[in-house]
Amino acid sequence: MEERDGGAPARRRRPTIRDVAAAAGVSRGTVSRVINGGHWVSPDALAAVQEAIRSTGYVANQHARSLVTARANSVAFLLTEPQHLLFEDPNFSVLLRGAAEALARREMPLLLMVAGTPDERRRISRYVAAGHVDGVLLISSHRDNPMLGELLDHRVPVVSCGVPLGYEDRIGYVAADDRAGARTMTDHLLSRGRRRVAMITGPLDTPGGTLRLQGYREALGDLYDPQLVANGDYSRESGRLAMAALLERRPDLDAVFVASDLMAAGALVALQAAGRRVPEDVAVGGFDDSGVAAALHPALTTMRQPFERISAEMVRLLLEVVDGQAPAAITLPTSLVVRASS
Repeated sequence: MEERDGGAPARRRRPTIRDVAAAAGVSRGTVSRVINGGHWVSPDALAAVQEAIRSTGYVANQHARSLVTARANSVAFLLTEPQHLLFEDPNFSVLLRGAAEALARREMPLLLMVAGTPDERRRISRYVAAGHVDGVLLISSHRDNPMLGELLDHRVPVVSCGVPLGYEDRIGYVAADDRAGARTMTDHLLSRGRRRVAMITGPLDTPGGTLRLQGYREALGDLYDPQLVANGDYSRESGRLAMAALLERRPDLDAVFVASDLMAAGALVALQAAGRRVPEDVAVGGFDDSGVAAALHPALTTMRQPFERISAEMVRLLLEVVDGQAPAAITLPTSLVVRASS
């Protein structure tokens, strides 16, 4: 620590852009361009400035930068589900962590927002429209979700996790290939010699609900039977109730594809209560490969979603929209993970 005359401690002066420029051997304008995105900067100058920032300990003044750029330099992670699902469904925490890490590499904070009720939607819509964030990572959107229309009306950049039903041509998105993944899981259960393969769907106003059901139907073809389909809402309890209803309606079923691992956990409880052995009597497959899957008994066969890449791509696409580029869409493949339940 520096000292004043007489031994009194003095506060160390904060490094400035001038200090960084001197250390890097470039102009202050070059440093400013690096700090604000690195546009029009040569690779050598970029590397020199980045090293100078590390060596000097320079930290950008985000408030001052916001005044210059008219940006908030932050992004919202917006979950349009009831608050309890944020803690119950492990997929949301994985997406949240991945998005936060991707933004941290860009020195941008992530604001968590939950809009599961009309009042929450109104408050958050006003907050976002006021410019407190540069864009929104929209998680778990339902068809005809009024939040999407409001964000578009206010010209807020948005990227959706999953296909934004009804807004596919207006909003960018990053999605796992739900339809192909459902086909793969259903084919896997059929390959085990099962012929009465049931399904527990997600909500049919969500992309995962509709597209996974489509994939299941395509894989079954002429074997499809609507009596073997029950709907859930991605919660554990809905999986248990749907499985119990299926067993009552079709006690001869010999396999079930469940559209999320959390619902599959509930389905296993219902099967155990009914005295059905897994996989001997009923084979079970899930979707997600969340932390729940491997911890279940028996361990769950499931379709793995690349959540870390989904988060990173959502952040990349959103920041492109913030910079004025057109919305883009990416669909990522899922992969089959075979465990003891099938």
